[in-house]
Amino acid sequence: MTAPRKRSRRVVAIPLGMAMATALAVLPNTTASASVAAPQEAAADATPLSYVVNVSPGHGTSSQVKKAIAKAGGTIVTSYDQIGVIVVHSSDAGFAAAIRKVRGVESAGATRTAPLPAQSTTDLGAPKVLTAQEVAAAEAEAGQDPLQPLQWDLPAIKADKAHEKSLGSPDVTVAVIDTGVDDTHPDIAPNFDREASVNCVTGKPDTADGAWRPGADESPHGTHVAGEIAAAKNGVGMTGVAPGVKVSGIKVSTPAGFFYTEAVVCGFVWAAEHGVDVTNNSYYTDPWYFNCKDDPDQKALVEAVTRASRYAERKGAVNVAAAGNENYDLAADEITDPSSPNDTTPSDRVIDPSECLDIPTQLPGVVTVASTGAKGIKSSFSNHGLGVIDIAAPGGDSTRYQTPAPPATSGLILGTLPGGKWGYMAGTSMASPHVAGVAALIKSTHPYASPALVKALLYAGADATACTDPYDIDGDGKVDAVCEGPKNRNSFYGWGMADALDAVTK
Repeated sequence: MTAPRKRSRRVVAIPLGMAMATALAVLPNTTASASVAAPQEAAADATPLSYVVNVSPGHGTSSQVKKAIAKAGGTIVTSYDQIGVIVVHSSDAGFAAAIRKVRGVESAGATRTAPLPAQSTTDLGAPKVLTAQEVAAAEAEAGQDPLQPLQWDLPAIKADKAHEKSLGSPDVTVAVIDTGVDDTHPDIAPNFDREASVNCVTGKPDTADGAWRPGADESPHGTHVAGEIAAAKNGVGMTGVAPGVKVSGIKVSTPAGFFYTEAVVCGFVWAAEHGVDVTNNSYYTDPWYFNCKDDPDQKALVEAVTRASRYAERKGAVNVAAAGNENYDLAADEITDPSSPNDTTPSDRVIDPSECLDIPTQLPGVVTVASTGAKGIKSSFSNHGLGVIDIAAPGGDSTRYQTPAPPATSGLILGTLPGGKWGYMAGTSMASPHVAGVAALIKSTHPYASPALVKALLYAGADATACTDPYDIDGDGKVDAVCEGPKNRNSFYGWGMADALDAVTK
C-alpha cells in the first residue's frame, strides 16, 4: 500500500515539510457540517440511507414499533434488543421524522448523508513501510525483538522494563475496533483471538472466516494498531506494549474508510458479548466530527453509540479512544468544524464541544488519550482540553519537531502492516493503543478488576507531566496551543503519561 488513493476519512499529516508518505495516519477526528437536508434529498431519489432507531432496551422490538418501521418505509437490518438500538434501511425521505412520532421510539436518525454505499472523497497517504534492507539492518540487544531498537515509544512508557516482569496474560483480550486486522501477520498471528473477531461494517455481525481482515486496497490502520498493542515477543519484527495478551479484530469501517454508527454499535456489542477486556477506538464516528444534540439525527447517533459503549463497559470492557488530530481545544467555548458531513459536502459550522460530541471519544466512561512525541511533549497535531483528556501516550510527531534518541531514527510510531510488513504512522490513533496495551497489562495483573478499577489504576499509575508552557512546537516564536491545569491533571496530558511498569507491579 504505497500509493495514495481516494478515501473519505480525513487524515492528518505531520506539519511543515514532512513528506506525506511518511506522515499520514487515519485519525479519529474530522469535522462536521450542520446540514440536515442532504439525507432527505438523497432519499427523495429512492436511494436507501441507513438509520438507527432507539427504543427502550431489554424487551425486544415491540410489534408496534416493527409495524411502524415498515409503514414508514423502513426495513429492519438487525436489532440490538439488549441496548434498544434498531438498524434500519429506508429510501423514504420522511422516514426519520415519521418514526420519531411513534410511541416507544425515543430517538431516530440517519447515520450518513450519502446514499448506500458512501463515496470516498479524500486522498490517503500510505504509511512509511520499512524496506527489507531496513529490517535486516536493525540491530537488537539480547532479549529484544529485531525492530525493538526503533521503538522509542516503549521506553517512553517503561514498557521495556515492564516486559522484564510480565508480558501480559493470554486470558486478556484487546479488541481493535477499526479498519480490520491482518491476523496472518507473523507478529499478530501468535496472539490473535479469532472467536472475538468479526466484520460489523453493515451493522450486523459477519462471522465468515477472515471477514475481519482488511481488503487489499483498504487501510492498514487497524493492523498497525493491533501490532502496537500486542505484537508478539517472538524473535520476529517488533514488540507490542502487551505482547502476551490476545488481540482481536472488529472491522467497522467501509472500504472507503467510513466508520458509521450502525457498525460502531455492532462492534461494541460484539466486544461486550465475547469476553473482551479492553477496546481500542482510534477513529471518530462518521459523518459528523461533532454530533450536536439539538439536531435530531445527530442526537440519535450519540444515543446509540453511548448505549453500546456503556453496555461494553457493563460487560467488563475498558473503552479507550483517541483524542483527535486537529490541535483543537476540546474544552473551548466554541470550535469551527469545517469538515462535516464528510461523506457528502462539508461546510463550516461553529459548535460548542460540550454539547456537540466527538463520539466515542467524548462519551462518558471512555478513556480519552492525547498524543506525545519522542521528546515527551504534546504532539503538534494532538487535540487537548482540560477535563477532556484523561491520559497521554506516544503517538509520534515530526522527527524535526521531536527527534528520538538513537538508535531510533523516526519520530513516528512503528507498527505492523498487512502482508507481513512493518512501517511508521503517527497520530492520536497511535497513542490510544499504547494506553489500551497498558490497560491490558493492568487487567493481567488484576484479573478480577472491574473497568472502573482498571481505569483508576491507569490514572493513578500515570506519570504526572507538567504543562508545556509556552508551547511553540515548530519554534517560530508563536504559541501553538495553551496548556491549562496543574502537573497532575492538565489539558495536554491529563493525569500524565501512561506507565506500563506500574501496570505490572502495582
